[in-house]
Amino acid sequence: MPRIVRGGLIQATLSEPATSPVEQIKRSMIDKHVELIAQAADQGVQVLCLQELFYGPYFCAEQNAKWYALTEQVPEGPTTQLMCELARKHKLVLVVPVYEEDLPGVYYNTAAVIDADGSYLGKYRKTHLPHCEPGFWEKFYFRPGNLGYPVFDTRFGKVAVYICYDRHFPEGARCLGLNGAEIVFNPSATVAGLSEYLWKLEQPAHAVANQYYIGAINRPGSEAPWNIGEFYGTSYFCDPRGQIMVEGKRIEDDIVVADLDLDMIRDVRNVWQFFRDRRPDAYEEIVME
Repeated sequence: MPRIVRGGLIQATLSEPATSPVEQIKRSMIDKHVELIAQAADQGVQVLCLQELFYGPYFCAEQNAKWYALTEQVPEGPTTQLMCELARKHKLVLVVPVYEEDLPGVYYNTAAVIDADGSYLGKYRKTHLPHCEPGFWEKFYFRPGNLGYPVFDTRFGKVAVYICYDRHFPEGARCLGLNGAEIVFNPSATVAGLSEYLWKLEQPAHAVANQYYIGAINRPGSEAPWNIGEFYGTSYFCDPRGQIMVEGKRIEDDIVVADLDLDMIRDVRNVWQFFRDRRPDAYEEIVME
C-alpha cells in the first residue's frame, strides 16, 4: 500500500491591525486559526503547519519590547495546550510556530510539533536569525536556537521544521535529511523584493539535495504601520524531485493541500544516491571559523 499523507499549509492575513493591543491581536489570530484548522481537517488534512509566529504580526519589523508580551512557554503555555486539544479533536498532526519564553528575558522563535492524538512531541527553535534592513530585527527578540535539528516521528510520518531565514543555510537542511525527515516544513514571513526569486529556488533545491518533501508557508498581505513590503503568500509543497506540486494564493488567506506519497522518497533515493556518495571526511572546511 502506498504511504499517502495529506499535507496542509495555512497562510493568513492579520485579523486585527498591528496597532491594536497585543493581547487583542493574539486572541483574534488564534480564533481565526481555530476555524482554519477545522476547515483543513474537513479537507482531510493529516499533517498541518501554520505560518511563522502565527498569532501575531511580523513584529520584528520594529524593535519594541511590548511584543515580549506575546511570549509563552512551550508546551505549558495556553496556545500549545489549545493546539494539543485541536490536534486530538481533528486527529491531525500540527506544527505550531509561536514566540517561546524559556526564562524571563530568554525568548526563542519556536515551532511546537503535536501528534494526531494530541500528544506534544517536542519543538524546534529557529537556528539562524536575521538582523538587517528593511525590518528584520530578530536578534532583538530571539536567541539563536539550541536544540539542533530534531525529527519527530508522528502518526503520519517523520516531520521536521526549518524556520524562514533558516532556508538560506543548506547545512541544517542536510542535517534534517540525515536525521530521517520525510516532510520538512518551513513557516516563513518573507516579503517581495530581493529574495522573492529565491522562494521557489532554495527550498526545491533542499528537497532535491536531501530527497524529502517540503511544505513552504509564507504569510500574505502588508502589515501597517511598518509596511516593509508585501508578504506574498504563495505557500507550496514540493516533492523529493524538487517539483512544485501545488501553490497558494498571493495575498489572501489560503489552505494549501497536497497528497504526499512518502514511498516516493525511497524511489528517488534509489536513483539519486546522494547520501551514499557524500564525503563528510572532505567537508571539514565548512565548519571552520
